Amino acid sequence: MHKLTMNEVVKAIRGLPPLPEIVTDLLSSMGQENIDIDTLAEKLSHDQALVATTLRLANSSFYGMSHQVIRIRDAFAVLGLKTMRTLITAAAVANGFITQHNNAEIEKNWRHSIAVAVCAKALARQLHLDQELAFTLGVLHDTGRLVLAMYFSQQYTATLAYRAAHDCASFQAEQAVLGIDHAMVGQALAEYWKFSQEIQLAIGGHHALELSEHSALISLLHVADAIVHALDLALDEKELVPPVSTTAWNSLGLGQEAFLQVFDETEQQFDEMCQILVV
Repeated sequence: MHKLTMNEVVKAIRGLPPLPEIVTDLLSSMGQENIDIDTLAEKLSHDQALVATTLRLANSSFYGMSHQVIRIRDAFAVLGLKTMRTLITAAAVANGFITQHNNAEIEKNWRHSIAVAVCAKALARQLHLDQELAFTLGVLHDTGRLVLAMYFSQQYTATLAYRAAHDCASFQAEQAVLGIDHAMVGQALAEYWKFSQEIQLAIGGHHALELSEHSALISLLHVADAIVHALDLALDEKELVPPVSTTAWNSLGLGQEAFLQVFDETEQQFDEMCQILVV
C-alpha cells in the first residue's frame, strides 16, 4: 500500500462542501467588536438544520440558561457573540461533515472529539483561558481522522490493523502506514476552511508539541485529548492513551483536585453533548 502525500489529501479536502457562509463570517469576525448581530442572525435563519442544532446547544444545561430561548436573535443576545460562534461552528461540523458520511468508525471519532471539546473547556475554565476557543479546538482537533476515514478508507483501515498489531497510538500507526498523520490532515482542512492560524497550529501540533510553537492552548488540547482517551468515552476498546508530554502536563500547573474536577465535569456533560451533536 502506497503512502499518502499531502497533495492527495488536499485534493480530497477540496472536494468537501464549504462551510456555511454564516460560519465563515463568524470565524472572520474574531477580534472585531462592531458586529451586526441582526445580519448574522438573518443569515443563520436560512439554514434551519443549523438553527435547530444551535438552539439545542444553547438550551442545554452545559450553558446554564435561566430560560429557554426559541429564536436565534435571543440566543445571540443572551449568550453573546463568542459563545454563539462556538455553538454555530460545532453545529455546522456536526450537520455538514458528519451526517453526510456517518458510519461506526466516524461516529466513534466524532464522540471522541465532543468529549475532548467538553474536557478542553473544563480545563480552560480552571486555567482562566478562553473557554469557547478551547471547546472549538476540541471539536475540530481530530477532523483529520474523519477525512482519512471518509476519503481514504482502505488506507485508514490499514492503520487500524497496524495499531492493533503493534499496540500503539493511532497517530503513530498513521505515520508508519501512511507517512502522515491525522493532525497534519486536520491542519490542512483548517487552512482550507480559513480558520485562524492559532486554530490551524493547535490542530496540527496537538500530538507533536516538540515540533510546534509552544502555547498554552496547544498544551491544553494535548492534555484534554489524553484525558479523554484515558476515560474511554468514545468506547474504543482498542484505542490507547497517546504519549503525554510531561512538559505540557506540568505547564498547566493544576493540582490533583483540579484534575479530578475536570474528569468529573467531562463525564457528566459528555452524554448531553452527544445527544445534541451525534446525529
